[in-house]
Amino acid sequence: MQAISITIADAQYLTRLGLRYALASNPRIDIIAEAGDEEELLEALSDRAPDLLVLDHNQPGYFSADTIGKVRKLAPDTGILIISAISDKNSVYLALEHGINSFLTKTCDQEEILDAVKATVKGEKYFCTKVLDCLLERTFGSIADSDCSPIPLSPREIEIVRLVAKGLIAKEIASLLNLSTHTVYTHRKNIMKKLSLNSSSELMMYAINTGILN
Repeated sequence: MQAISITIADAQYLTRLGLRYALASNPRIDIIAEAGDEEELLEALSDRAPDLLVLDHNQPGYFSADTIGKVRKLAPDTGILIISAISDKNSVYLALEHGINSFLTKTCDQEEILDAVKATVKGEKYFCTKVLDCLLERTFGSIADSDCSPIPLSPREIEIVRLVAKGLIAKEIASLLNLSTHTVYTHRKNIMKKLSLNSSSELMMYAINTGILN
């Protein structure tokens, strides 16, 4: 079975050491590079793009939410797992808006880190409880407080919401449902308008809140 290549990016040496130790328990994982700041990270990605980047984006002077955008441009196929302390909820929202795949806090244990790695490399999304709490707070603030009445979605729209919330892209959804990619985009646009949502993370939380994912 092919190894999972991972790059670790964190300004703190001891954190990088701890992550390397935690990940090394899985023989399928291959740590190919480490970076202590954005410059080192971009250089490492230029040499070789890994399957997964483990990043703490919230380290002023070293890494920021803008780092995520630069990674996306340089290594678009690399999954991004954020492992960071939540000092400011806006840092969580910014990371999601920049297109990260998964988000843990530095209080998560080894088992949860390994689970997040496995999910992320499969193209799935993975969020720990503290991050989900932040997303729930934001979602309830944006739609639940403004209107508590149910919003009707067609069976097809519900199906698309479920697949988007599972992390599938439009091309994958189109293939599963035997639709054109354009039709999927049209459905998604209509769904977002109906629900008054602005991002995929909000759509995911809507799916969780309403039980669509269950």
